[in-house]
Parts: sequence; C-alpha cells; structure tokens
Amino acid sequence: MQDYEDMAVAVADIYAARFDVPKSADWALMKLSEEQGELMGAWLAHQGQSRACADAQDVADEVADVLGFLLVFCARAGIDPARALRDKWGKYLPEET
Repeated sequence: MQDYEDMAVAVADIYAARFDVPKSADWALMKLSEEQGELMGAWLAHQGQSRACADAQDVADEVADVLGFLLVFCARAGIDPARALRDKWGKYLPEET
C-alpha cells in the first residue's frame, strides 16, 4: 500500500506545482469529492443511464482518480489507510481459531 501512496503523492505534487494548488489534506479531500462525482458520471454513462458515453476503461480511470486522491488525502492527514480499513472493517470478520 505504501508504494501506491508514495506514487499518488508524487503525482499530486507534480499536479500541485503545475497548477499552483496547495499540498494540503483539505485540497485532496475536495479533489476526492470531485473525482467521486466523475466516477458516478462515468458509471452511469457506462450503464446507459446518461446521455454521455463511457466504457469500462473510463470507469477504471475514474476509480484510479478516486483511489489516488484518497491515498493523497490519507498521506496529508497522517492516516494509514490499510490500518484504518483493518481496524474499522476487520472487526466485523469472525475471529479465526
């Protein structure tokens, strides 16, 4: 997971320098919200529920954007995403004996 987080942060830093945007958790969270909307639009178009057209690759590209900005947000906010998932969702799994 750390390799993906490092990659996402490196790309976000390039984006921030190119477009003069802040390197903050706030900005990453706003971009995450924007990308979630784009994912919804791509999915609806792919499912034929929109006037737009999108294929499976368009949906996958938007998933990558959502995941990337989620990882950037986590890095900027000091959250370990794997640990957060394990701590929150993992508690619902049956314990192995």
